[in-house]
Amino acid sequence: MKTKSGPHTIGIISLGCAKNLVDTEVLMKQLDASSFRIVVEPGARDHVDTAIINTCGFILDAKNESLDVILHYVRAKTEGRLRFLFVIGCLSERYRDQLAREIPEVDGFFGVNELKKIIERVGGTYRKEILLERKLITPSHYAYLKIAEGCDRHCSFCSIPMIRGKHVSRPLDEILEETALLVSGGVKEINVIAQDTTYYGLDLYKKRMLPELLGRLAGISGLEWIRLHYTYPEGFPVEVLDVMNRHENICKYIDIPLQHINSRLLKSMKRGMDNKQTIGLVSMIRKEVPGVAIRSTLITGYPGETKKDFEELMEFVSLCRFDRLGVFTYSHEEGTAAYSLKDSVPAKIKQERASLLMELQQEISLELNTNKVGTSMKVMVDREEDGFLIGRTEFDSPEVDQEVLIPATERETSTGNFIHARITSADPFDLYGEIID
Repeated sequence: MKTKSGPHTIGIISLGCAKNLVDTEVLMKQLDASSFRIVVEPGARDHVDTAIINTCGFILDAKNESLDVILHYVRAKTEGRLRFLFVIGCLSERYRDQLAREIPEVDGFFGVNELKKIIERVGGTYRKEILLERKLITPSHYAYLKIAEGCDRHCSFCSIPMIRGKHVSRPLDEILEETALLVSGGVKEINVIAQDTTYYGLDLYKKRMLPELLGRLAGISGLEWIRLHYTYPEGFPVEVLDVMNRHENICKYIDIPLQHINSRLLKSMKRGMDNKQTIGLVSMIRKEVPGVAIRSTLITGYPGETKKDFEELMEFVSLCRFDRLGVFTYSHEEGTAAYSLKDSVPAKIKQERASLLMELQQEISLELNTNKVGTSMKVMVDREEDGFLIGRTEFDSPEVDQEVLIPATERETSTGNFIHARITSADPFDLYGEIID
């Protein structure tokens, strides 16, 4: 597919979660090694002759977004502004045959484990020797680190196991080697991800190895922050908390998707824990790691959720006072165990409940943020924008959590550097501060 005048230009569009982003970055490195010119999220003024869309197929909203983007590039192709269009990732894995029938303008659909095929299809050479290397889409000072693929959990609402397959841990030494490469390239912050990070090592080493992995990562010189995401509550390895306390460069931050608090619904969701166990886990984490920031996600409108069940969920959020919270409305996904249940909660009610939860969380966030006014915090600067240095504390993950806005002064501070800031004011979504020596 390369022209006589040289390598063609490939536009890359990455949708969905951070795990998808890592896959895209691995693909981009391979394409770069084959001397293709790469444009991420090409705009109207960017001239690309090939587009590759890495899709999400997790829930309805994500699927619709992926389809909208595909159709946008289909129009570009039919109008002669694009020669080739390829679709990869979760949506393609899940609905490949159907998509091929309904959108014949796409030149090829590839699943989540077909990196070699897509590289060769666009005319590149697959290079196994550089699989640990990536071309980052994120700013150069932070990156996501995927420690496993797939999932062995059987949550009734989740389509991930049928898309991504069974849990497969990466060898520990391989992960450490990749991290060292990232740090040598200027990365200071690693965000540890997987479908379920707490399951890491059970398949490969016959025991949960997340505590040991975190401890080994903490010993890598130059790695300033290590942040833990996607920790499954059932079987949570409490040793992680000891490791977190022992190492200053492991952020006091835990992302733990709880999904609900009603015991009946948790059982139907196949989460493996009830109300008391869930509340006990949150309390234990807070006790063992004072000052820890806990991020969680919840689902509203799961089949059979009553008004009383939702009130119980609201009370739970009031009690636990999460530092960060995301709320999703239930998506009735074919192939999942919950698909056999009646999708009994109307869409309007699902959304109303989600909005009420987020309004409550907004009040909690304002209280928590207001308590930080007058304190000094270490901040990583992510970017400069509209006269502000915009950064994050160790309690905030990129893209999903709040930021710290600091007026830019004559003291030059480049992105990726750490500063100390005094928090001067707060709102529910962000902190505001000033640089201190």
